[in-house]
Amino acid sequence: MTTQPIHSDPQVIPRTQNAVAAALPAAQRMEFYREVGEATPETIGGLLTNWWLHVQVAGNPQTARTAAAVKAGTAPGHSASTVMRELRERGR
Repeated sequence: MTTQPIHSDPQVIPRTQNAVAAALPAAQRMEFYREVGEATPETIGGLLTNWWLHVQVAGNPQTARTAAAVKAGTAPGHSASTVMRELRERGR
C-alpha cells in the first residue's frame, strides 16, 4: 500500500487582529484579546505573528498532527538542540 498526498488548500487567514480572533475557538480568543490588550507597540507585531501561526497550524490537519507529535516528543528525527550538541561534539 502506498500513501497518497492530500491536496487541500489550507485556508489562508489574513494576519490581522480581527481575522486571527475570528479563527480562534472562544476559549483561546479571550486569551488572544487579553494579550493584545497588554501588548506594547514593540511587542504587538510578534504577538500577532505568534497567534497567526497558531491558527495557521490549527487549521491544517496534517500540520496540527505534526505539531502535536513534536510537542509530545514522538515526531521522527532529532531536536535542534540534539543536532547542535552532536555537531559541537564532532568539532564543527
